[in-house]
Amino acid sequence: MRKAHEDASHRSDYGIGSVRRLLHRFSIPRPWLLAYLLLIVVPAAVFLYGYYERSASILKNEVMRTMQQALKQAGSNLSYRLEHIQDISNAAFMNSNLHSYLSVGADDQSIAIQLKVIEDLRYLVDTVQSNSDVYHVRLFVDKSKLYAQERINFFTLDSLQARPWYPAIIGGNGGIVWTGIYHESFLGEGDANIFSAARMLRDPENYDKVSGVLMIDVQESLVSDILSALQFSPGTQVYLVDESGTIVYHPDRSLIGTKVDRSIFDVLRQGDEGIRTLKQNSDANNVMYTTLNPTGWKLVAQGTESQLSPQSVKLTQRSEWTSLIEYVTLFLILPFVLLAIIVRGMNRRVNHVITVIRKEGTDSLNDLPAASGDFHMLERSVDHLIIRVRTLVEEKYKAELHEREAQLQALQAQINPHFLYNTLDTINWIAIGKGATDISQMIDSLAKYFRLSLNKGQSIVSVEDELRLAQVYLEIQQSRFLDTFDFKLEIQEGLDAYRMPKLILQPIVENALLHGIRKAKDRRGLIVISAKEDKGDLFFAVSDNGIGMEESLASRLLTEAPTESANRGSSDSGSSYGLFNVNERIKLYSGENYGVGIDSRLGVGTTVTVRLKAGFSE
Repeated sequence: MRKAHEDASHRSDYGIGSVRRLLHRFSIPRPWLLAYLLLIVVPAAVFLYGYYERSASILKNEVMRTMQQALKQAGSNLSYRLEHIQDISNAAFMNSNLHSYLSVGADDQSIAIQLKVIEDLRYLVDTVQSNSDVYHVRLFVDKSKLYAQERINFFTLDSLQARPWYPAIIGGNGGIVWTGIYHESFLGEGDANIFSAARMLRDPENYDKVSGVLMIDVQESLVSDILSALQFSPGTQVYLVDESGTIVYHPDRSLIGTKVDRSIFDVLRQGDEGIRTLKQNSDANNVMYTTLNPTGWKLVAQGTESQLSPQSVKLTQRSEWTSLIEYVTLFLILPFVLLAIIVRGMNRRVNHVITVIRKEGTDSLNDLPAASGDFHMLERSVDHLIIRVRTLVEEKYKAELHEREAQLQALQAQINPHFLYNTLDTINWIAIGKGATDISQMIDSLAKYFRLSLNKGQSIVSVEDELRLAQVYLEIQQSRFLDTFDFKLEIQEGLDAYRMPKLILQPIVENALLHGIRKAKDRRGLIVISAKEDKGDLFFAVSDNGIGMEESLASRLLTEAPTESANRGSSDSGSSYGLFNVNERIKLYSGENYGVGIDSRLGVGTTVTVRLKAGFSE
């Protein structure tokens, strides 16, 4: 150990001594040194600084764009939940007996009649409150009603008039008015922080008279659970602002009901969404916002640059130090390396270095004979450069993998199952009121379709769920197009353990029905779905006996992305877009050797085959 240390010290002393002897024998003229500084060092320093600034700006913009997408997704989720509450309110509002029960009539003094009214209204309230998003339902009615003092679900209208949002409810003229977060006490349930969807109810016999107010209460956790899932850094404020600039939700409850800063309010009024940088108290504040469609509220994320993007700042600082070290290493050691090359005349070793570089770093300079003197520094610098290039190549490969995953997610997001915006609650109300079992069965099938197609946001599903989704879709369409087609499934056993991208079969089945079977008016249609596994690949086939298509059209459906104008003007646009999209998604998931195939004959039918890599569930 001691001997190795002495040998290392000896080599170090020898290298330093060589440099000193060379500098003594070959001094660099001062004009040359000045020219070197002016023509190489200064321009390189300017270039590196500009490169650093541009890299930092690009990195910051990318981080901000990603955070804005996360904020928009949270806003979309929150909008969906609020729209669901509005649908529930609309369904209750359309109840045929609600308005007549709340109107002031001559029979109000009859105990029997009011007991019947209480029973019917209690059933209505319990039905609405059975929804998991609804915390409480309150009806504010005329104080002459027998049940107005019940104080659980029924209250006097006079008790609501002192609330600050009562004028807005009356001014809404029957439309839904959203309150901000407020504190409320419930008899038998304690205190809760809620916000409400309220609307005025009119007397059907005297339209100018207010017969009551319907309020559907929602717990604050519906908002806080969604917003807390945002993985923003500590210090970032995420809150809701109404159209007047009043904060309706904030983690700091003392700020609820206060006005946002005027400069921020001016930014929020500029559009439905965006990112702005504001100067406040000598600090640069980044403000990101998006609009919740049901309420017109703005979902806002506010914080300084270091708060919103700490990873960007950290990477920028690391890049700055790395650039500085590389700059010092390159332009302070380079003169000594060049001097050593000139003095030693090491052209042969330079050729060795060039040979290694041309081999793309597959070899190492350690394979060369041991060098003496200062040329050793050049070899080590080149060796470091080779390692650096390898590292950059690996980083580029990882970046391409991430880009490929992003493309897969973007293409998958384009598939729209066309059923996401049906108002199931309204249909359910109608079905229950009319006693229509066939409608209830349709709702049940549609609910299964939603559960399978959404799959809790997962893009990879089991083969069993994908086949079940196609089956449920066809069952729904059989109820829609009675006695027009049949379908059957031919599934190989043992496929349940495999996984695949979702919404692969449903667009193909939809095309088979709408563009094949439905256009063949002269015969009853048949759709056959088959699935099997062979040598590590999954094979699916969807066959129909519809009208078929020409071979040239079948080829274009898979190779040409439809344009927007074509989508508007062609009756086959849905088929073109769906098959092209599925084909591209399969290639991104499994590779270029996989995808969709079409075999079709005019007047006979079409068979669409799908081949993708078989993967097992975790």
